Amino acid sequence: MLSYRHAFHAGNHADVLKHFIEVQLLRYLAQKDKPFWYIDTHAGAGCYALDSGYATQNAEFESGIARLWQREDLPAPLAEYVELVKRLNPDGQLKLYPGSPLVALQLLREQDRMRLFELHPADSEMLQENFAGHGTQVLVQAADGFGALKALLPPPPRRALVLIDPPYEDKQDYRRVIAALREGLKRFANGVYAVWYPQLQRAEAQQLPEQLRQLPVKSWLHVALSVQAPSEDGFGMHGSGMFVLNPPWTLHSMLQDVMPYLVKVLGQNGAGKFVLEFEENSGA
Repeated sequence: MLSYRHAFHAGNHADVLKHFIEVQLLRYLAQKDKPFWYIDTHAGAGCYALDSGYATQNAEFESGIARLWQREDLPAPLAEYVELVKRLNPDGQLKLYPGSPLVALQLLREQDRMRLFELHPADSEMLQENFAGHGTQVLVQAADGFGALKALLPPPPRRALVLIDPPYEDKQDYRRVIAALREGLKRFANGVYAVWYPQLQRAEAQQLPEQLRQLPVKSWLHVALSVQAPSEDGFGMHGSGMFVLNPPWTLHSMLQDVMPYLVKVLGQNGAGKFVLEFEENSGA
């Protein structure tokens, strides 16, 4: 099950949601001088060309990052994310898109560390090339991130963002997400965990948010962006979601402001909508 290549989908509406939230989570951790780790269980290739190769086949970025590229009315959190993408494209032309690890690299400080995992041989090789020269700050492994996560937790500074965004082509990924989080929370209960998932018309995708709600954490936040109505044939992704365990207390109010804007700009044929939920459980 190593057929998935994120390059086909780079910069689409799901990447916009995932990466602008990733920026906010990393900014939150960087508010304190104490170091933190960024752990990416399914890191992909790290950077993607939008003007050649896989990304041009469906050009999904045209209904994602491209719709934000030239706008002058971006809410501040989106403007910050778009600025990170523009740093990769200094001539102003949208040709390269950063994957989650490259987004994180731009926000890491000297004292912070990254641990990246990618199982696909070709993507793992590209990931190694894209992050060569960073010494011990960035370690890349050609490995299954689900299996590798256990050995990393808790990280030495006891502060980390763990991003879990498998391709979900194998339906076992849904089960493995829950298992990895249960194990992770036992070892590192106060870590910030961010799970990306696709909105699909398959039972596993629809059941995942409820399973995540049942995890033993003090607080969680769930945000989902649908950009179109589900297709009549039942195939294809009509949106995506991010589920954050132990989120920053500021994240909910920020998303209340930003999500209506994303629905307006990324929604298609008037079918865009969002879900935003937050729960705090002092007894967890």
